[in-house]
Amino acid sequence: MTTAVDTGSGIETRPGTAHDTVLVLDFGSQYSQLIARRVREAKVYCELVPGDIAADEVRRRAPRGLIFSGGPASVYDAGAPHPDPEVYQLGLPILGICYGMQLLAQELGGGVQPAERREYGLASLVIDESSGLFERLPAELPVWMSHADVITELPAGFRAIAHTLNSPCAAMAGPGGRLGIQFHPEVVHTPLGREILRNFLYRICGCSGTWEPASFVDMAVGDIRRRAGDGRVLCALSGGVDSAVAATLVHRAIGDQLTCVFVDNGLLRRGEGDRVVEIMSRQRHINLVHVDASDRFLQALVGVTDPEEKRRRIGRTFIDVFEQEARRLGHVDFLAQGTLYPDVIESTARDTHNAQKIKTHHNVGGLPEDLRFALVEPLRYLFKDEVRQVGLALGLPEDMVWRQPFPGPGLAIRIIGEVTWERLETLRAADWVVIDEIKRSGLYRQVWQSFAILTPISSVGVMGDGRTYANVVAIRIVQSEDGMTADWARVPYDVLGVISRRIVNEVPGINRVVYDISSKPPSTIEWE
Repeated sequence: MTTAVDTGSGIETRPGTAHDTVLVLDFGSQYSQLIARRVREAKVYCELVPGDIAADEVRRRAPRGLIFSGGPASVYDAGAPHPDPEVYQLGLPILGICYGMQLLAQELGGGVQPAERREYGLASLVIDESSGLFERLPAELPVWMSHADVITELPAGFRAIAHTLNSPCAAMAGPGGRLGIQFHPEVVHTPLGREILRNFLYRICGCSGTWEPASFVDMAVGDIRRRAGDGRVLCALSGGVDSAVAATLVHRAIGDQLTCVFVDNGLLRRGEGDRVVEIMSRQRHINLVHVDASDRFLQALVGVTDPEEKRRRIGRTFIDVFEQEARRLGHVDFLAQGTLYPDVIESTARDTHNAQKIKTHHNVGGLPEDLRFALVEPLRYLFKDEVRQVGLALGLPEDMVWRQPFPGPGLAIRIIGEVTWERLETLRAADWVVIDEIKRSGLYRQVWQSFAILTPISSVGVMGDGRTYANVVAIRIVQSEDGMTADWARVPYDVLGVISRRIVNEVPGINRVVYDISSKPPSTIEWE
């Protein structure tokens, strides 16, 4: 079954007791979502919850185990986040990761102090006890460290089960399946991290591994139908896979009670508007209202250069348009959105209140407090790859399901500085070249995102024996698993060369192309 949660402002569809569940208690790590993702990859349903979640709420959800995330604080700092002390009385297996391990050590009677030597980056973990957490793993393996504190005293009943050069206790085990590891198994830099997590899930927690994203379809449809009742739902279609899957789920649940509003905000990529209308209206037979609001959005962005202000204005304008269309349609009860887990964490929503805010997503942080719709967010607890699997299970076309992620504010945040129609057309043309060549080279499904950015820089060039002073375009192509971390793609030079030549030759006003080789972190994928 699933649990449809009425938050007071709407419905969030949450898979429930039909599957074993593990909860990740979030203490502020930017990678907490990645832990949850890794658990789900092991076919165990997982949710991220606040680190101070009440023990009674944990008991109500009946998880098989808990994972304490990392975090930026030190456990001995004033105001450092801590779990409800009663959580330790629930008798559940607990895996503490980094800060989470230090919490276990300190709160169960051990000691934590600043380390003489900070440990950051790759380290060699030597396994001292190969059973349980490290079952069937090599005696020595590479792990990723990121900590400045060290455990100086183990709690009663605990023992060290692994060490590194700088951490005499890099992993510990205690009674009742309580374990701690100083390294991060969730990141790709710990190559056998998935196996370590699987050992915790299956050998320590006794999970059976029944979670499949495709099984989410029937559960979500039932919840939406049950909670929406006879209410009318308005869905904001953007053209991306997230909103398309959300709309298709809602349509399967309540049919013609759903009306989709596709707003052409003038910030889309070439050809996207026509494709949305073709698939969702003509092929899926969903009630669709197509609104050309490009002038309205451009007017809202006049003179705006601050990225966060762009996002806020775009968010407000979206809602204004939806409310206007809703009034034309008559009474509407719900607004459906394709909000995903990464949207939530990067906007520091209530589920992740210990995390540091990165940026505002228009479909999370840009909504007004007086929004007159209740929200329906059936994908709020899914990652992008899970949404794609759900989309395929719903029968959506592969080219839509596998469309690369596109930000809600569209091309507005890929234009550094003020957004004008002329600059939009320049970027649209350059972006088309990037996508066209990435598809032609067979790399489209191999990379996470590939796009162009129009910078505010002009540079000197030479064309036809004449001097030019024109725009600089940056190309951003990254590899990632979920958008939480990313690395620049090592695209073959000949592909980059073709992209550069085509942009300069085909797009007026551009005479220089540069390639962004930044990773996330410290950069973000988008420039704004």
